[in-house]
Amino acid sequence: MRILITSGPTREYLDPVRFLSNGSSGKMGAALAAATLAVGFDVAIVSGPVSVDYPKCAEIIHVTTTEEMLQKCLQQFPNCVGVIGAAAPCDYKLESIAAQKMTKRQNKELFLKFVETPDILEELGKIKRNNQWIVPFALETNDDSKSRAIKKLHQKNGDLILLNGPRAMYSDQTKIEVLNKKGETIASICDTKDKVAVQIISIIQKTMNTQFSL
Repeated sequence: MRILITSGPTREYLDPVRFLSNGSSGKMGAALAAATLAVGFDVAIVSGPVSVDYPKCAEIIHVTTTEEMLQKCLQQFPNCVGVIGAAAPCDYKLESIAAQKMTKRQNKELFLKFVETPDILEELGKIKRNNQWIVPFALETNDDSKSRAIKKLHQKNGDLILLNGPRAMYSDQTKIEVLNKKGETIASICDTKDKVAVQIISIIQKTMNTQFSL
């Protein structure tokens, strides 16, 4: 049985040399892959640009943009029992990428028009079978972070959602709140990413015990 893990950031280019991205390091994705392999599952990782080392036994699929990550996930997901969305894809991209490097202008102002990128796990949720599961991450900074995470869980047709904050980026530590479809907190974990990943995989196994095989 195989589990799909998305990991790292994506990049959306503004011109041939500049891009929009974020601080996702891929450390959580790597930790989840190691924990998943340790309990006997095959792992496919669709990863944006990172410097982290993924487990050698996992299949690594490298991508750059959000659209590329979506297409690779659509190819992989039908052959997987579930997906954990640890990646931080860009939510926006430039409507039209400049063909040449943008230079400084005399008026010192530059106006760019952005459009939304596709929501990867929402698209996977549309093709999810009854014997598959989806577990997204939700990185939130607002006071209503829990309600926003629950809304995302339903939008993505997810089964659990993992709520965290921006302090997790580039850190070896993380704090995760695990929410179910009812919006209940079923676990709150604060530890190294390696140890948190082991607990997440254990929770997924226990929660989706009737959906853990194809």
